[in-house]
Amino acid sequence: MITIAVDCMGGDHGPRVTLPACRHFLDQHADAHLLMVGLPDSLSAFSHARATTVLASEVVSMDDSLEVALRRKKDSSMRVSIQQVKDGAAQAAVSAGNTAALMAISRYLLKTLEGIDRPAIAGQIPNAKGEATTVLDMGANVDCSAEHLLQFALMGSALVSVLSGNNNPTVGLLNIGEEAIKGNEVIKKAGELLRSAAKAGDLNFYGNVEGNDIFKGTADIVVCDGFVGNVALKTSEGLATMIVDFLKMEFSRNIFTKMAAIAAYSIISALKKRMDHRRYNGGALLGLRGLVFKSHGSADALAFEYALARAYDAARNNLLDRVRVRIAHVAPLVAAAEPFVQPHAVTPN
Repeated sequence: MITIAVDCMGGDHGPRVTLPACRHFLDQHADAHLLMVGLPDSLSAFSHARATTVLASEVVSMDDSLEVALRRKKDSSMRVSIQQVKDGAAQAAVSAGNTAALMAISRYLLKTLEGIDRPAIAGQIPNAKGEATTVLDMGANVDCSAEHLLQFALMGSALVSVLSGNNNPTVGLLNIGEEAIKGNEVIKKAGELLRSAAKAGDLNFYGNVEGNDIFKGTADIVVCDGFVGNVALKTSEGLATMIVDFLKMEFSRNIFTKMAAIAAYSIISALKKRMDHRRYNGGALLGLRGLVFKSHGSADALAFEYALARAYDAARNNLLDRVRVRIAHVAPLVAAAEPFVQPHAVTPN
């Protein structure tokens, strides 16, 4: 039985989205058990044979500061959910809440794996191959060293091998050109480390890739700092929305365009499904001593269910152990990583 702790209060919509998503997820996964974490009144109407209510008295809002989330709201649904993972009651936790708070609480409670300096958020962006490119980091780390990018590549490789069944995914390093001589000093050094790791058989390094390669699906995984990764994610979501809205507008102009829309319905439906970012919801917080998945705050029930499914797959396929093994193999390469102190980190009392 795979047990997942769910922050039912997090996100823009809270229980209105999380509860229907949890019910449908349980109906589709007979070997799953959910720990439903939230306020008593919000969860009182939910009942399922494979769901257990875990009460919390507070909620981390989307605009709470790290100080509030860590110091003042010690009984929040977010923190209680992650505590279930720390205590061994759940194999993974899922929340749609405040990203910064989720990362800070997860790092404080679970700590990082040995050999990992910074956790990273790994998400997926749909590509032209009808699949998805895994990108990390997507917002946890704005400034990264070359050693951090190597760690991201190793963790991303473990994640993709679990979620896709591809045991040798390709890794691309996001750069301003394909040539090894391009990029700043951090990128050049990261390229050297990735090539060394590839020669040792620890990952499958494709080489440098550019921004358009994310959408082409040139490499299975693309590593970059969190600033660039987050921009890429939001750009892809905005582009998908724009294309779908444009098609709706164009095909509704007059009777002829409406007839054309009917004729092309199957093609339009396939395109809409391929670009639907809800199907790729659920970013993994990699590098922690426990599995935590972040859903979009604006996720609807379908999107949140996909986040639950990703957490379930990661737990069922022992993602944590796979990350540990990959990091252990390249310990000599990552040992030189400089200690990192989060600029605005808050140390709880």
